[in-house]
Amino acid sequence: MSTAILKTHVSEAPVPAHPLREFWSYFSANRGAVMGLVIVVTVLLVALFAPWLAPHAPNVTDSAVFLKPPAWQTGGSWSYPLGTDAIGRDILSRLMYGARLSLVIGLAVVAISVVVGTVLGLLAGFFRGIFEIAIMRLMDIILTLPSLLLAIVIVAILGPGLMNAMLAVAIVVLPHYVRITRAAVIAETSRDYVTAARMSGAGRLRLMFSEILPNCTAPLIVQASLGVSTAILDAAALGFLGLGAQPPSPEWGTMLADAREFVLRAWWVVTFPGLAILITVLAFNLLGDGLRDAFDPKLKR
Repeated sequence: MSTAILKTHVSEAPVPAHPLREFWSYFSANRGAVMGLVIVVTVLLVALFAPWLAPHAPNVTDSAVFLKPPAWQTGGSWSYPLGTDAIGRDILSRLMYGARLSLVIGLAVVAISVVVGTVLGLLAGFFRGIFEIAIMRLMDIILTLPSLLLAIVIVAILGPGLMNAMLAVAIVVLPHYVRITRAAVIAETSRDYVTAARMSGAGRLRLMFSEILPNCTAPLIVQASLGVSTAILDAAALGFLGLGAQPPSPEWGTMLADAREFVLRAWWVVTFPGLAILITVLAFNLLGDGLRDAFDPKLKR
């Protein structure tokens, strides 16, 4: 009798949820985050399959279709669904190829800043002292300057171009990752598992990269998702000012710069690149908010 009761209690014991399933349950509770994820995945797929999805090559001009309106307007054609620009290039095709550039810029900038910022934050939080003061004061100096203005100064020194613009944006967003990593390292260093690893003879590299770093990844992932939107926006601003990607690259900021003088005559040449930047940046911000809600135990309902 007692054995049967014991088996019944054991069988009715709650089974712990899988970490990924638990994460998705909290993430999917935020509808805005799910919408952002859908948009991000859509933009990623469009960027990957742009050569097959785009109706035209991005830089091919046609003198017979200068400033052709979108297909639903009078004079438009479904051969150019979103119209053409001032030299007859298909706007839809350029937006699709521009998604490639924007995502590459965002991901490359985040990758550089995360790697460098994590290493500097680990060193500053683990060693402390003069080394920490020097790194954090440098990061504070970078933060005191307006981000776009600092990026413009860096590109002006290095010279205009896509690679220099990416490097400038990476330097601008670097302090956020350094500060987040340092704060997480200081919080984790005082925990029991780090003390136990140190007492067992673990070296500094093992403590930093095997014990402390894995427990600092959640805030870095959230900041990285938000950092992609910042990188895309700053790179588009530099492209608009002529300091980023150079014509005829189909980068969204460069497309806006080329279309400035046609704002009143052809609204579509400015509206669609601007909407592409707006929707993509908003999607990454919504995705970052959802990741924050899912990773932070204080925000879990």
